[in-house]
Amino acid sequence: MRSPRLLGGRGVVVSGGSRGIGRAVTELMCALGAGVVVNGRDADAVEETVAAITGSGGRATAVIGAADNERVAAALVDQCMSSFGRLDALVNCAGIAEPAGSSILNVSPAEFDRLIGAHLGTTFHTCRVASRVMAAQGHGAIVNTGSVAFLGDYGGTGYPAGKGAVNALTMAIAAELKPYGVRANVVCPGARTRLSTGSEYERHIEDLHRRGLLDEMTMRASLDSAPAAFVAPLYAYLASDLSHDVTGQILVTAGGFVGSFDRPTPRVLAYRDHHDAEPWSVEDLHKMLGSPAPT
Repeated sequence: MRSPRLLGGRGVVVSGGSRGIGRAVTELMCALGAGVVVNGRDADAVEETVAAITGSGGRATAVIGAADNERVAAALVDQCMSSFGRLDALVNCAGIAEPAGSSILNVSPAEFDRLIGAHLGTTFHTCRVASRVMAAQGHGAIVNTGSVAFLGDYGGTGYPAGKGAVNALTMAIAAELKPYGVRANVVCPGARTRLSTGSEYERHIEDLHRRGLLDEMTMRASLDSAPAAFVAPLYAYLASDLSHDVTGQILVTAGGFVGSFDRPTPRVLAYRDHHDAEPWSVEDLHKMLGSPAPT
């Protein structure tokens, strides 16, 4: 059951909000009563999204440009404040795909930098501007988009590196902003979009399976993703007051699945009091790290 006023009167910014997951998030936020600043690099896509929302009675306005640019990021917040009188949530959905066949063996520095900028750069610039407004007013929600690709199972370079950095930055932001009443979380979504369909994508997933990077279940799930509408509700929940106690979380959702990643903690392999012992020898470390685990 959907409450049309769950986000009533709220002002929300969605980077990458004109396509794919971002558009599904934008449409749901507006359906729940929010006014949304729709951002994207493709002017036609942004304007079409805004026209569709306003034509059906929703509130939306456009800011065109790549949000990894400091000026565009500032314009998103300014537009939200001027159009809706407030900034309650920032949602970052902007992103680009790893080039086909990209690996550490062939990626160019320019390609890597572009991937890091599109993911980590967008998150940094938008969060930097929005967090100042939110901290000053004493409330706000930040929802960034990560990916299970940060685990390395899907290969690549700048995409998993950028998404992993988004996770880490979000956790740090959550810790810093918690005293100000501002929350920050990550969603790692799995959905069918233009970046995860087509013969080239299918060949890539099947190749990862052949190389042993993806197991059978993950491969099949990657080739049969649900529409973006299945992941949008988690973003809306995290932007709403219902999640007032949820911050610093890395969540994952795909189709009918919702989960969370445990916070990484070190597993103790051995311990010596450095006051009474010498440093570990290379041979000692080999015994700990190089030998097969006991069964």
